Amino acid sequence: MRSSPIRILVADDHPVVREGLRRLLGTEPGMAIVGETADGESAVEAARRLRPDVILMDLVMPGGVDGVEATRRILAENEAARILVLTSYGTDDKLFHALRAGALGALLKDASGKDLAGTIRRVAEGESSLHPEVARHLLGALVHGRHEVPLEDPLTAREVEVLREIAHGLGNDEIGEKLFISPKTVRTHISHILAKLHVSRRTQAALFALRHGIAELNDSPEAETKPAR
Repeated sequence: MRSSPIRILVADDHPVVREGLRRLLGTEPGMAIVGETADGESAVEAARRLRPDVILMDLVMPGGVDGVEATRRILAENEAARILVLTSYGTDDKLFHALRAGALGALLKDASGKDLAGTIRRVAEGESSLHPEVARHLLGALVHGRHEVPLEDPLTAREVEVLREIAHGLGNDEIGEKLFISPKTVRTHISHILAKLHVSRRTQAALFALRHGIAELNDSPEAETKPAR
């Protein structure tokens, strides 16, 4: 059991929503809102400065940094950050991107105070938690073969090549040697790949490549050197 309150950062551009969350969580034992922001850029800065236990993240916010991008940036700086997405619509495609970027859960804004508090507690302990409507939408997308929403900014042919080698487990120097490009250029391509896929880790990018057939486990360099059984 925690000995200190769960420290919460709220990122939402609607003052009414922030006020409602203050009212709901202000009477909840073991919780304290330590900061509020109205846009993604401020959320990234506040997460860096305050190091909250849980970040309540809206998906659509003004400016150039939405909730998905803010999630990606926060987790790039702090892998241990725990982000709970708050959304008005369980069918919002941005949910796919936010969860793929590393958010631990998603909850509808019309959820009860009891559900909100319970979800925050689970996320604070590192558990993932999805609202039933969100879970149904994700499951439906998988059943209908839509494993991911289309990329907003498609990968270039060279980025696909680099991504394939990431999935094969090659390091930057090895990728550079194989594709006849410098390690610095490889790093640039990887940075663009992670941004386009809205992920913060190479392993997430590798999973994307395997899921979409960009790379196959049996066509990796290691597989080629293993004798057939």
